[in-house]
Amino acid sequence: MTSASSRLFQIETCLPPPPFFAIRTPIRLTCDESCPQILSRLFTAQRFLKMKLQTISFSSATTATFIVLSFLMAASALPAPQLSLAPRVHDGSFQSTNWSGYAVTGPSGSVSDAKGSWTVPAIQGTCPGTNQYSSFWVGIDGFSSGTVEQTGTDSDCQNGAPTYYAWYEFYPHPSFLINGLTIRPGDQMTAEASFNGRSFTVTITDTSTSQSFSTSARVHSAQRSSAEWIAEAPSSSGGILPLADFGTVSYSLCTATVSGTPGTIGSFGSSVQVITMVSNSGAVKAQPSSLSSSGNSFSVTWKSSGP
Repeated sequence: MTSASSRLFQIETCLPPPPFFAIRTPIRLTCDESCPQILSRLFTAQRFLKMKLQTISFSSATTATFIVLSFLMAASALPAPQLSLAPRVHDGSFQSTNWSGYAVTGPSGSVSDAKGSWTVPAIQGTCPGTNQYSSFWVGIDGFSSGTVEQTGTDSDCQNGAPTYYAWYEFYPHPSFLINGLTIRPGDQMTAEASFNGRSFTVTITDTSTSQSFSTSARVHSAQRSSAEWIAEAPSSSGGILPLADFGTVSYSLCTATVSGTPGTIGSFGSSVQVITMVSNSGAVKAQPSSLSSSGNSFSVTWKSSGP
C-alpha cells in the first residue's frame, strides 16, 4: 500500500498540467451579509478594551480602524484567525460570490461528518471562447472558518470543450485531481468528509461505475464548525472564475453529524443556512431550491456566469 504522500505525488504528476490550478475556497460573503457581524465583533472588542484598559479612551471609529489594521497586518502570517469573523444570520439566508447551496453550522469542534450525493450535471449548450468552471462538493468547514476539507467533481468549459473530473482539497493546501475516477455527465456521485479525532478523511464514489477514492490528512486550525453541500465558482490567483452553465445540479441523501448527533440538513433547524451565489453587482449566479420535505435533498440552478 502506498503512503498518503506518495499517493498525492502520483495523482499530481500523472495528469497533464491544466493552464492553472483552480482552487475551492471558503465562502465569500457579500458585504451586506458580513459587514454587520464584523462591526458587531469590533464593538465587542471595543467594550473589552474599555473594561481591561480603563485609562485608555477610544472613539468607535478609532477602535474600529485600529482593530481592522491589526487584523489585516496579522492575517497573512496566520493560517486561520483565532477569532473567526462569522457572518450574521438573516433568517438563515446568505449571499455569496462563490458558493450556492446549504450549510449546517455548529460550535467550534462540533462537526464530525458531512455526506451527500449528486448527479454530475452536463454543460449546457456550446462552451464559450473563454474558460468557465463549476464545482460540486461535500465538505466540512469554510462557512465561518479559514479551512475547507472537501471532495467533489467539476463540470467545466476548458479550451472550448466540456470537461469533467473529480478532485479533493484540504484548503488552504492545493486541490488534487483524482485520475482513478473517470467522470461523465449523468454519473451518480456520493461523497463524505469525516473527522476521527486526529485527521480528516474524504471519500468520493462514482456509484455509476463503482469507482471510489479516499484519502486522509491533518488540517491545522480546522474549526469543524460547519458542514456544506455546495455548487461553487472556483477561484484562481486572479480571483473568482466565471461560472460554467451547468443547468441544474440535484443533491440528495445529505446528512451531517453535529455534536455527535446525526441528521438530515433539515433536522438541524435554525442551524441551517441557505446560500445564494451572486455577482459583484448583486445579480444571481446560482440559486438553491428549498429543501425537500424529507430535509435531505435540494437543487441548485445556474443563472449567470458572473463573476
